[in-house]
Amino acid sequence: MKKLVTILAALLVVLTLGACSSNSSSATPASSATPAPEKAKITVGCNPVPMVDILQKAGEVLNAQGYSLEIVEFTDYVLPNTSLEAGELDANYFQTLGYMNDQNASNGLHLVAVGGVHIEPMGFYSESLKDLSELQDGASIAVPNDADNEDRALHVLIQAGLLNDPGKDGYLDETDFNGNAATNPHGYEIVPNEAANLPGTLPDVAGAVINGNYALGAGLPSTHPAIFVETFDEEATIRRTNFIVVKEGNENSEAVQALVAAIQSDEVAKFIEDTYKGSVITSFVSAADLK
Repeated sequence: MKKLVTILAALLVVLTLGACSSNSSSATPASSATPAPEKAKITVGCNPVPMVDILQKAGEVLNAQGYSLEIVEFTDYVLPNTSLEAGELDANYFQTLGYMNDQNASNGLHLVAVGGVHIEPMGFYSESLKDLSELQDGASIAVPNDADNEDRALHVLIQAGLLNDPGKDGYLDETDFNGNAATNPHGYEIVPNEAANLPGTLPDVAGAVINGNYALGAGLPSTHPAIFVETFDEEATIRRTNFIVVKEGNENSEAVQALVAAIQSDEVAKFIEDTYKGSVITSFVSAADLK
């Protein structure tokens, strides 16, 4: 009888230990749960309009691919490039090839375009005029003061029939027209100014040729629609495209390639078309097209 009691007691101990072991293995403490992997961050500098909205849409695509997008806004054309050169950004998005190349040459930068996104047609804007035919001889016309955008604005005035093309190699500037009856028969005064400041000059000039992003930012298409809009041929399409730009050596990184793929996606193309209705135009130029 004692032997039977001993056997039953031992069996009870085994069953109890087995139950405890089973219970402990089936319950996983919350503290040991595997945390969600942190998304890789891509930091992009840009001008506010329309770049921020376009980047936010691209960020939705990137988020689904395991990346988070940090957008850093700049209101000028200089700091986005110097910040990229200094390694404070992974990429920037605001400039044309001509502007980037000029900044590389002028300021010793090492920047490379990796993918085109959009074109913002330049426009001739005025607070006082409704048509170019109202422009008086000797009227003042403001244009951007950096080399690439001034050249572009002057070509817009040539397209509009206000100036004559001097047939010059290289960039045009105000000295090719001011006081020159052959290229400027109506004697317009060409006044260079910082591109970002041009919307604010409209009360003081007859008109201004303004970059699309600054015109949009100032609400000009709604309050004072452009009375002439830039046109493009195939060569000009590439020259006027706004590109994703990185520091040389980072062109083929996974993050940069993911950024380019996202911003050139069908989702972003549809967003641009639906949102801007022609004031911003998709131009998904690949890096291979630039070689």
